[in-house]
Amino acid sequence: MAYPTSLADLINYFRKLPGIGEKSAERMALSLLELPEEDVSKFASAMVESKEKLHQCKVCGHITDKEVCDICSNEERNQNVICILEDYKSVFAFEKAGNYNGVYHVLNGLISPIDDVNPEDINIASLVSRVESLDNPELIIALKSTIEGETTTLYLKKIFEGKNVTISRLSYGIPMGTEIDYLDEITLDRALSDRKKIS
Repeated sequence: MAYPTSLADLINYFRKLPGIGEKSAERMALSLLELPEEDVSKFASAMVESKEKLHQCKVCGHITDKEVCDICSNEERNQNVICILEDYKSVFAFEKAGNYNGVYHVLNGLISPIDDVNPEDINIASLVSRVESLDNPELIIALKSTIEGETTTLYLKKIFEGKNVTISRLSYGIPMGTEIDYLDEITLDRALSDRKKIS
């Protein structure tokens, strides 16, 4: 179908979003055209503002519009229990489940030699510094069950061996290869409650 150029561009940008095919992108673009101009302007501003203002928390690597995210700065959370995640999307999944009262550390990637991603390429150095400042911390490794996830888990276990750090991992009633941020809240909550000590 020959769309007007501006509409075709809009559809193509919607198609860049995960899980959005041609038909869905077309529906979204056409729906946007039906919104009042004020709403479209606010929508565009919200996208630009989120891209400009959101950055990594200097403590944990989660996204925030502040220097330190609300989770790290919350004194009611247990700063001695750190859940290690691959990306910020998984933080939102845990927070929706609502039963975890520790803090997080977002690696922003996984070790993958085949893809030339080494330990220094992800957010591990700041985790080591963070752990060294704590007294008898617990690290909960909540990485996906893939070769990259297992490689990263083994690396973390090795660097914290003999350092008075308890390391546990999520219970793997979680299907192999599942992305953490796609798990339902009940499965995630049970996996967290039934985590296994690995060090």
